[in-house]
Amino acid sequence: MSGLSHIDGGSMALLVQLRADLYRRGVASDFVGGADEVQELIRLYRGDVRVGKLVRPRRIGLLQQVGNATMNLVHEGKQVLSFFGQALVAAVGVVRRPSTANWADVLPTMERTGADAVPIVVLINFLIGVVMAFQGAVQLKQFGANIYVADLVALSICRELGPLMTAIILCGRSGAAFAAEIGSMKVSEEIDALRTMGFGPMRFLVLPRLIAMLLVVPLLTLLGDAVGILGGLVVGVVNLDLTVVAYLVETQRRLDLFDIFSGLFKSIAFAVVITLISCQQGLATTGGAAGVGRRTTSSVVSILFALILVDAGFTVLFFALDK
Repeated sequence: MSGLSHIDGGSMALLVQLRADLYRRGVASDFVGGADEVQELIRLYRGDVRVGKLVRPRRIGLLQQVGNATMNLVHEGKQVLSFFGQALVAAVGVVRRPSTANWADVLPTMERTGADAVPIVVLINFLIGVVMAFQGAVQLKQFGANIYVADLVALSICRELGPLMTAIILCGRSGAAFAAEIGSMKVSEEIDALRTMGFGPMRFLVLPRLIAMLLVVPLLTLLGDAVGILGGLVVGVVNLDLTVVAYLVETQRRLDLFDIFSGLFKSIAFAVVITLISCQQGLATTGGAAGVGRRTTSSVVSILFALILVDAGFTVLFFALDK
């Protein structure tokens, strides 16, 4: 290097890599001479460090993979429990001092998660009502029991399909959005900046989203129930020779308040599940853009599993109560 007075970083990186490749092929080489600026760059790029042998990655056995997965699951479970505890403490703090909550973020979140979701919720639940009516009509026509299509659609929509389909739609829209937003804030260190300024992420980010979801999900569920019944009504009038009045009277006769409120109870639980899991996954994000993508995917999968689990729990509970 004695003939050089200065060199750029890219060239030095190539020379250091060339020196390492030569060493690994058994050819001794080193950097000799050079001005002070060149020597400083050699040290910066570790051109004066002894080249080690390449270490091939060791294959991980099956038992070790199972062990690693188990330890990761335990660690993830500890993070989830810690998050739920922090959320509960933050909620109690907001109840005691409402002025500490980020109320300004509630209405914009309600608009994004509620008003913007109305078209897809209406379309999906209408089609679900149409499908249920067609499926029931195939069997009920054989016995001349066309009018009972109204019972089938009303009960299935209000008690099960309406709340569940609305929650699944919001899982894909709002749950993924919450996880991606908070995950991006986490990897860009905006969460740390909020803590530095005295804004806790629970009260500033999580609770406004939870309050917004608790308000909009039951309303969207009621809208989905009405539209699903409307879909069954269209099929009953067009395909089963029923009148609008007869269909609506049969629906009103069969439905009671518990059928509607049971779906609303489920929707409230679904709102809590969607918000807490998505926010927890967002706050647990590490590793840049790839980490955001992994956590977003994980949040959607976890929410879907939790929704089915919660729905099954409510179904068993209502069966035990003979409702």
